[in-house]
Amino acid sequence: MALLEASAGPEPAGLAEPPLLEVRNLHVSVQGVKILHGVDLVVPAGELHALMGPNGSGKSTLAKTILAAPGYEVTDGEILYKGEEITSWPSDRRGKAGIFLAFQYPEEIAGVPLVQFLRQALSARRGTELSVLELRLGVMEWMRKLGMDPSFGDRYLNEGFSGGEKKRNEVLQMAVLEPDLAVLDETDSGLDIDALRAVAAGVVQVQSARPRLGVLLITHYQRILDHLDLHGVHILVNGRIVESGGPELTRRLEKEGYEQWRQ
Repeated sequence: MALLEASAGPEPAGLAEPPLLEVRNLHVSVQGVKILHGVDLVVPAGELHALMGPNGSGKSTLAKTILAAPGYEVTDGEILYKGEEITSWPSDRRGKAGIFLAFQYPEEIAGVPLVQFLRQALSARRGTELSVLELRLGVMEWMRKLGMDPSFGDRYLNEGFSGGEKKRNEVLQMAVLEPDLAVLDETDSGLDIDALRAVAAGVVQVQSARPRLGVLLITHYQRILDHLDLHGVHILVNGRIVESGGPELTRRLEKEGYEQWRQ
């Protein structure tokens, strides 16, 4: 069940489509400490790109800055979305425009059933109130595709969920909210191999349903990337993108580690 209608028509002949996400010379500070030092990054529509780097390199800072999380101050540079400069946009405006963030550590929200949370979020995204029945049909269908227990729809958001269930729930939210750009912050963190495969399969299913979806997946490891159709890889070290390339770059990382780029 498609909960949002696609609004983008074909590009006029002769006009080049701007990248879905473009980060230009981005400098970011948190509580006065400089974390990002001139990040440049491009994610076209319909592509999945991986952002990799050691602990403390600034990966989650970049993710949260793209979604305008409080406390992340852009001191220089800009963020463009579909060719429009959005650096000053607040989080809610970015979310309504179709930017989605899957958290490394999803929050538990007591007293708010999952279906009710999704109804409110999607209603805000569409700008019109959805009925619970209208939403439930779509949620149940996606739960079936993702191998989730339908009873989770009536449970409080992430309360009592295992790590794998929380991450699969993030993929469910991405499917139902139908964003144009999804930033997945260490979605594979803390997952065993079965849960990782289930989450990766869910990402593939969402991409199949929305072929124009752009994904920036942040991870430390190659293992989840082996299950995905990867277009580009970017290595972030000490707050800078030090190299970009194709999927072969992940194999080089797996073999050589980050040491050569730390220098």
